[in-house]
Amino acid sequence: MTAPVVLWDLDGTLLDPAGAITGGIARALAEHGHAVPEDLRRFVGPPVGFSLRTFTDVPEEEIPGVVASYRARYRTEGLAQTRVYPGVEELLERLHGAGVRMAVATQKPEPTAQLAVGTFGLGRWFETVSGAADDLAAPQTHPRLAHDKPAIIAEALRRLGVDAPDPARTVMIGDRRYDAEGAAAHGIDCLGVAWGFADEGELGTGFAAVAGDAAELGELLARYTAPAPTGR
Repeated sequence: MTAPVVLWDLDGTLLDPAGAITGGIARALAEHGHAVPEDLRRFVGPPVGFSLRTFTDVPEEEIPGVVASYRARYRTEGLAQTRVYPGVEELLERLHGAGVRMAVATQKPEPTAQLAVGTFGLGRWFETVSGAADDLAAPQTHPRLAHDKPAIIAEALRRLGVDAPDPARTVMIGDRRYDAEGAAAHGIDCLGVAWGFADEGELGTGFAAVAGDAAELGELLARYTAPAPTGR
């Protein structure tokens, strides 16, 4: 039997941005003379360029400047504000020790996601970090990477050498509907985490179950990662 596979979202699931994303977006918009939306939590999850196109009135030609300002501050200040959620590292270590194969599948731009994973020493548990195309690129213009979660999950599975994921042994973990929708596109479950950035009611649809903390998440994962029973 093949090893179980667990795919992880990044911000809001593994890492707590602690205002690094929302505050960074607010400052970048203000610096460029644009109004700051009241609800900034929905910016956590999708690529910044996508969110600016979707949730603001920033003209297309000005988006690169706003994204560049946000990105520069994230690298110098945002990562310093970020923390790994309680209990997550212990859970990753336990899963890795049990032979579970793991990858990050995030809508954060791949180079930035790799930087974040490396900064917090999480790379030792993940075989690959599959991320989105560059924030500065318009949607659907990158020949390889994509902005949408189904394609990002597909790339993670490809890198793991998983051609057809076993829904009984493969699961996605995330905090936003994008994670559940991406998992569903590949016929696998998504477990939600209540500590992330989901809007009210968002975790009520599309998720197989929702964990309140890392210990509960470990219990839910047992359904997908427990060793198969051996016959006599």
